[in-house]
Amino acid sequence: MRNGTMTAIVSPQIDRTYLLETLAGLLEIPSPTGMTDAAVQFVCKQLDSLDIPFKLTRRGAIRADIRGVQYSPDRAIVAHLDTLGAMVKGIRSNGRLEVVPIGTWSARFAEGARGTVFAATDRRVRGTFLPLKASGHVFNEEVDTQPISWTNLEFRLDERVSDAADVAGVGVEIGDTIAVDPQPEFNDNGFINARHLDDKAGVAAVLAAAKAIRDAGITLLLDCHLLFTISEEVGVGASHVLHGDVAELVSIDNGTIAPGQNTCEYGVTIAMQDSSGPFDWHLTRSLIDLCRKHGIPFSRDVFRWYRSDAAAALEAGNDIRTALLCFALDSSHGYERTHVESVEALARLLALYMQRPPLFARDAAPMGPAGDLPTG
Repeated sequence: MRNGTMTAIVSPQIDRTYLLETLAGLLEIPSPTGMTDAAVQFVCKQLDSLDIPFKLTRRGAIRADIRGVQYSPDRAIVAHLDTLGAMVKGIRSNGRLEVVPIGTWSARFAEGARGTVFAATDRRVRGTFLPLKASGHVFNEEVDTQPISWTNLEFRLDERVSDAADVAGVGVEIGDTIAVDPQPEFNDNGFINARHLDDKAGVAAVLAAAKAIRDAGITLLLDCHLLFTISEEVGVGASHVLHGDVAELVSIDNGTIAPGQNTCEYGVTIAMQDSSGPFDWHLTRSLIDLCRKHGIPFSRDVFRWYRSDAAAALEAGNDIRTALLCFALDSSHGYERTHVESVEALARLLALYMQRPPLFARDAAPMGPAGDLPTG
């Protein structure tokens, strides 16, 4: 609908330069769960530049609104800004740090990673995650046989520290957050390697889709709320950020590339089910239909050990339809890789979804008294 007149759904142009620049900017901002303010501020600036109004929740998540002709019931798209990380659990007698993970990820992918301790004194201290037996010249084959676990890991500070007193002297304390370096690499052939593509590539796709709608001057049939959560990696997700009038929620996250999976490496993956159960039949198939009609490469997949913002929203008691759309991701929660064509295809689908009419006539107007459905 444009200026009150019905129009066909159009496929607006995605600005690839904006998409990649936004992703690069997000990756450079440390944002492990619990320390997301800088990433939130970055996204707020992007929304300001697109003239999209927004508010922050008490906890710091973002609710942005692309206004449509109808304000209720409406729809929402959600992606998360928080990433994996670690926290200082203890100070060892030799000046090394005992660490625990923030979010669920393997110590295998922490070994050798560089990171920054965000100390309580606002000082940033660099260092490296290492297994307890890190030198083959000392431990020989034990470096290969020692267990892979967070209890077998430590963080070596790049400071002159040899005991707990020295560590205290540089301002590092128990409970300080450790952000893992993203190590981004954007290749000319479209491959993107980095930590924390989950879910910063998803956030970039949402913003690129919103920009495409704005640039094309499209007026939406329904309000579309863009939600950016800050605690998905620890299971809270979209449990607290929804508007009460949302009827549909599309969650954006990674589609895992691995043996036994059916993720589309250069297109969109539409999840049919994750560990929380099947996604909404009608909403999911409407998204598949948009892909088919507009030539977006896609696949369908099922994820056994996976949950997203949508699961948290349902568990919080929201009466909504949910779906999960994914960009391709290899080595999820490790040193990750995607391709720009997959992220761009996701942005294209989101721009189409924002324009789609309500699924059912009962979603075309607010409910009447006592839950009566409107007629006609």
